[in-house]
Amino acid sequence: MSANPHNEVGSEIDFVAESQSEEFQDLRRTHRSFVFPMAVFFLVWYFAYVLLADYFHDFMSIKVFGNINMGIILGLLQFVSTFTITALYVRFSNNKLDPKATKIRERLEHQEGQQ
Repeated sequence: MSANPHNEVGSEIDFVAESQSEEFQDLRRTHRSFVFPMAVFFLVWYFAYVLLADYFHDFMSIKVFGNINMGIILGLLQFVSTFTITALYVRFSNNKLDPKATKIRERLEHQEGQQ
């Protein structure tokens, strides 16, 4: 189902050819330029936390504030980093991906309207 039911793109469009177009490839490169580095960053950060929790008990049990230790702080930072990455992706998508995707969609709708 289309996000915009009033502007359905019909079956006259060659979607395989469109997926190989320079415009679509640029959209994919732009998407990957954010997603891959951010995924690597998060996975490294996540596994570092898991390894610290498993093998460095003395470090993780360092008291910071009262009963709050490094393990709790780093664990909460996992949530903070998840929300931060989500916010960064939304901003990136709004500023970089959506304009390119809209341009492609409008071109396809215009192309179909002429057929």
